[in-house]
Amino acid sequence: MTITPVILAGGGGTRLWPLSREHYPKQFLKLGGEETLLQQTMRRLDGLRGSAAVDAPVIVCNEEHRFLVAEQARQLEIVPRGIILEPAGRGTAPALTIAALVCGDGGADPTMLMMPADHVMSDPGAFARAVEVGLRHAHDGALVTFGVIPDRPETGYGYIRAGANTDTDGNSLLIAGFVEKPDPETARHYVDSGTYLWNSGIFMMRVSTWMSAIGRYRRDIHDACLSASSTARLDGDFLRPDAAAFLACPGDSVDYAVMERVAEDASMKAVVVPLAAGWSDVGAWSSLWEISAHDSSGNVCIGDVCAIDARDCMVISEHRLTAILGCTDLVAIETADAVLVAPKSRAQDVRNVVDWLKRQGRAERLSHRRVYRPWGSYEGVDAGERFQVKRIVVKPCGKLSLQMHHHRAEHWIVVRGTARVTRGEEAFLLTENQSTYIPVGVLHRLENPGTIPLELIEVQSGPYLGEDDIVRFEDAYNRN
Repeated sequence: MTITPVILAGGGGTRLWPLSREHYPKQFLKLGGEETLLQQTMRRLDGLRGSAAVDAPVIVCNEEHRFLVAEQARQLEIVPRGIILEPAGRGTAPALTIAALVCGDGGADPTMLMMPADHVMSDPGAFARAVEVGLRHAHDGALVTFGVIPDRPETGYGYIRAGANTDTDGNSLLIAGFVEKPDPETARHYVDSGTYLWNSGIFMMRVSTWMSAIGRYRRDIHDACLSASSTARLDGDFLRPDAAAFLACPGDSVDYAVMERVAEDASMKAVVVPLAAGWSDVGAWSSLWEISAHDSSGNVCIGDVCAIDARDCMVISEHRLTAILGCTDLVAIETADAVLVAPKSRAQDVRNVVDWLKRQGRAERLSHRRVYRPWGSYEGVDAGERFQVKRIVVKPCGKLSLQMHHHRAEHWIVVRGTARVTRGEEAFLLTENQSTYIPVGVLHRLENPGTIPLELIEVQSGPYLGEDDIVRFEDAYNRN
């Protein structure tokens, strides 16, 4: 039996602002481990390789994040079977359908394991064992999900109502129904009853099973995805479904589009496998506090933090000393350009701050001060009238586009590594403590020919310094 992991990496993670931003959301952050959440997800089936053949993953992500996905896979030396770019988010049902069409190319019918890219599992061995249980049912044509055994009443998750056992061991159960996020009293009833599980959003089924189900219950999604896939085009390492066809697809989740209907359809089999693997969706700062290591006062302190007479607080400091005094159940998150302070009980409401930023047209909801590009990153250091200073890091073998600017000149000062500079008709190398000047309107390019990161300071000057003052003539990453 063959499993093809399908990783959905299109989430926004707004409740983890200011660490998570629209252009660099939580799945690309190192939360709950030394690797990012996406990388942890890509490794999650490592323990299963002895009992089933596991294909390279198919990853579905947003256009904006394509180079982040590719780079984080490269760091693990994983070559995805495909990286599918959604022109816009349409929910998990269309994403899984597009992935199924890729997995089933050429008549193949592997078992797909759909996993969100932004979850944590502290016990991957337990997850592997649950997958082995689910694999038997999925191979036999069932639609399988994984229900987390609840350890507390939780109002932030949907629940699955479990039915009769499917085997004598009780390792899997029929699905009796899905229920929405409950109020506190209903959540307590669910946990006390012992028949409800948290809905993890992880699903497993054969390609043929899913395509039959989505065609049966949501023919509109099936047909739109089939149209988008039939005219998809390869763009380097990425697969681009037809944008117009995909944008015409209705949005819906796997739960609403199929699973809830299967649970009520006697002709279809829907199975839930109980999961006790230290699962968390890391959906809010309170969730990250719960899964992190605490000090003797229950605090989680990351970075340069001073906590005095504080209990059960979550404090992250990225750039400077952050001190809390006499606080209880507090969240304090410091980044280079924004600080969040809130009661831990209001962690689910951080999205309200992001909504406010959007209404105000503020860039802090979109990007950090450090902005990532396929060639490396840049970070704003200072800015004023007619000038801007950036710290630029170009990874080994990385190169910026061949470009020019109508309104700004640039000064480059190398502080580490070696730069290859194209300036008009010239091409030359710069090493540490050397510099050059790019006049307005001159064609130029910056490259790193070395084996260590190239770091330099860029001083821009001119009447307009916006990022849209770039005219690209050639680009190794096929950007417009």
